[in-house]
Amino acid sequence: MSDPIEHSDTTVADRQMLAEAIAREGGRIALAYFRDRSRLTIDQKTSGQDVVSIADKEVETLLRERIAASFPDDGLLGEEYGLQEGTSGFRWVMDPIDGTSPFVFGIPAWCVSIAIMRGDAIVAGVIYAPTTDELYSARRGGGATLNGQPIHVSSEATLQSGVLGLGANHRIPSRVVSGVVQQLLDEGGMFIRNGSGALMMAYVAAGRLAAYWEPHMNAWDCYAGYVLIKEAGGWIVDPSGWSSMSAGGAVIVGSPGTKADLLRIVGANAA
Repeated sequence: MSDPIEHSDTTVADRQMLAEAIAREGGRIALAYFRDRSRLTIDQKTSGQDVVSIADKEVETLLRERIAASFPDDGLLGEEYGLQEGTSGFRWVMDPIDGTSPFVFGIPAWCVSIAIMRGDAIVAGVIYAPTTDELYSARRGGGATLNGQPIHVSSEATLQSGVLGLGANHRIPSRVVSGVVQQLLDEGGMFIRNGSGALMMAYVAAGRLAAYWEPHMNAWDCYAGYVLIKEAGGWIVDPSGWSSMSAGGAVIVGSPGTKADLLRIVGANAA
């Protein structure tokens, strides 16, 4: 996330405004399915814990159509339909429903996540939680907001006094996660896992969670959260350290008082 972006950059601001609008629009479609899950058709991807619904596909199709109508030269990368290269230097990275498992089981821990990149830099991010009507939005150099009001990471939380958001999946050996959990608990900390990494990253930005860790995430799950947390005054381990954007990598982010302990615990339990 190098390459600084000016607050007055209207090309980024215009895209941020569109991201906010289409996140809400896509969220309304998903929410209608969530409230009547008898209409959902669900397919398994890599495992029984990795699924996709008709709502995921319909929402991503909408997002792509709306972006193409306003910025036809921008690139697109989404969880369901992959990469479409562009020529403008901008790329949208989106997850139509982050937290599909909670979504299909009727648990309200899911969101629409949209990040905007210019070159290799993440310059804006929007996360919308339809079940609570909470819109998190940030632009590089422009701060972070929740429903239009400024938000900040916790200025006081530590791993011992706050709660760590935790993500897990079958791409990483179980001992990596269990080792971090054991050490965190032994040192007096606590964790929560709600099934949506993007939403838990938004909670870090809003000061609700002290930090978030997941040993492997894809770009569409976390890129919006990165800029939210940075603009809310938090710290991140920059994803530019991943082997590639398409490969994904570990996500380690938090409020200032968590950095030393979280990096130490995660490092000690790395595979």
